[in-house]
Amino acid sequence: MTRLFLNCILVAALAATAGLAVKPSAAADVRVFTSGAPADIQRGLARNFSEKSGHRLVITSGTLGAIAQRLSGSESADVVVLPAPTIETLDKAGKLRPGSRISLARVGIGVAVRQGAPLPDVSSVDAVRRALLAARSIVHPDPQGGGFTGAHISRMIEQMGIAEAVKPKVKLMFAVGGGVAAVASGEVELGLFNISEIVPVSGAALAGALPAELQSYITFAAALHVDSAAPDAAAAYLKMLASAREAWKVGGFEPLDAGR
Repeated sequence: MTRLFLNCILVAALAATAGLAVKPSAAADVRVFTSGAPADIQRGLARNFSEKSGHRLVITSGTLGAIAQRLSGSESADVVVLPAPTIETLDKAGKLRPGSRISLARVGIGVAVRQGAPLPDVSSVDAVRRALLAARSIVHPDPQGGGFTGAHISRMIEQMGIAEAVKPKVKLMFAVGGGVAAVASGEVELGLFNISEIVPVSGAALAGALPAELQSYITFAAALHVDSAAPDAAAAYLKMLASAREAWKVGGFEPLDAGR
């Protein structure tokens, strides 16, 4: 599925959100700080949000560690979209507006291959073990990079007892740094990433989600930054994020009720 096609579907999925916000007299830039997994969903929402509200999204994305470090320092945003535990940490540190937090969606880990390549069986623990041992090369996020997915995958490989066997062929790259693109180009045979990071990359195919015994989900939440310069516009964007259930589904997420 190409990024252009994904964005078209996202826009169509948001048609039902018309009327969520009334165009204000003065447009504002809504600064969004987000980790990589939900970034493409939000880029797909940007045009629709601008048309409905008159405001403009300015999205800053990066690894969880990089975004959390920036927010823990002197930088501020209007909206923060990050894994729920990180949102909780920022909230306790007084970085977020009290009562503004909402739950959005969760995403699991999937296996990526090049489009057109045979899809490996990843339906069981034994099947995943065989696929990893058979692959000529593997890429997954760096477990030392401050994110949850890379750390889980590293533990998973250790627990399956194949860490030494696959270590020589593992390349550590984040999706935002070109990890999934390396699979799409054929540079790497097999990738382990959040499903939402596989779906939008042209040339990559999702072989399947990890089985339940190996799976790990990241739940994403959003909140208003305490120093937001445009809190009303930011609140309108939060409302759109929470209502865009089809967009989350298309992007590889499982949407949650806002109160969960």
